[in-house]
Amino acid sequence: MAALGGLASSPVHADDEAPDALIKRLSVDVLDTIKADKTLRAGDTSKIVALVDSRIMPNVNFQRMTASAVGPGWRQASPEQQKRLQEEFKTLLVRTYAGALAQVSDQSIAMKPLRAAPEDKEVVVRTEIKGKGDPIQLDYRLEKTPGVGAGWKIYNLNVLGVWLVETYRSQFAQQINAKGVDGLISALTEQNKANAKKG
Repeated sequence: MAALGGLASSPVHADDEAPDALIKRLSVDVLDTIKADKTLRAGDTSKIVALVDSRIMPNVNFQRMTASAVGPGWRQASPEQQKRLQEEFKTLLVRTYAGALAQVSDQSIAMKPLRAAPEDKEVVVRTEIKGKGDPIQLDYRLEKTPGVGAGWKIYNLNVLGVWLVETYRSQFAQQINAKGVDGLISALTEQNKANAKKG
């Protein structure tokens, strides 16, 4: 029995990448891909959106991010409404993140020192994208996901000093108070359509 107990509390699984290593790998991957592709370097937003969607989004706890941004209204939403909210919020976030990346030309990623203890379940990884002009601050809040090898997932993003979930929470609360959850879904859908037209 004691031997079994020892197995259960074995050290972190080798598959678990450190949170700052994960962010560095993703950032370098995305920046290198942009640098290697002329259309991405030219700021082709739809291609940058597709790149962010395929490389970054699988590492995001999207349900937590959306639920946090929607706030108390999330619990009032039906499963179908929650699904729509996640879809529209994801589109909005991907475009916001892609907008920061669209300025990339010769940028490199600079990692700030990680202040975290090994047992921490939530951490902030701070980065800067450096290049021409002022550096772009991109910070990530990550959570340790349960399960061996599940690793870390991003659940909040700070672009240029603003945590996106908190920013959207106040906007979303106003929409929900005025027009309910369906009103928020409609507003997000319209905003995403307008953003798509901008290219």
